[in-house]
Amino acid sequence: MAKQHQENSVLEAKRSKLAPPPLYTVVLLNDDFTPMEFVILVLERYFSMNREQATQIMLKVHMEGRGVCGVYPRDVAATKVEQVAAFARDNQHPLACVMEEN
Repeated sequence: MAKQHQENSVLEAKRSKLAPPPLYTVVLLNDDFTPMEFVILVLERYFSMNREQATQIMLKVHMEGRGVCGVYPRDVAATKVEQVAAFARDNQHPLACVMEEN
């Protein structure tokens, strides 16, 4: 059957709401070999923390086994994880950095 067109009909635009992209938490994990000063350097260099902030996060990693470095979109978080892993590897430290979806 053919569709009939109604002359008095009004088309309304539907507005779709875009959800913000999911965010990921970047976390440093404790180990028994990476020096505390190196962890502080990583936090200052890759997460733009000042010395005091970096020291607080480093102590959290040391005492609790993990410390949050920041929350970022997926691509940024993945880049930071890879940068930290490469820097640790280049300096022969086993420092682990992971990202977790919020």
